[in-house]
Amino acid sequence: MKLSELKPGMSGRVISLSNVPTLPRKRLMAMGLLPDTDVSIVRYAPMGDPLQLRVRGCDIALRLSLAEQVEVSPHEQ
Repeated sequence: MKLSELKPGMSGRVISLSNVPTLPRKRLMAMGLLPDTDVSIVRYAPMGDPLQLRVRGCDIALRLSLAEQVEVSPHEQ
């Protein structure tokens, strides 16, 4: 499942960042978005892009185009 497919209030675990281009991947990893890290969707912007996600207690705004390249496993609700 892609990170962009999660709805607000849902959470999951990052599986892979291998589809993300090198420079954005390094930046995301520096912000704490790493494989086997829990992530939750806080909300989407009014026009749908960007989305706000919470990683390790910090909120990050992420473009939808990048969120579509991050593989996650959703947590059971």
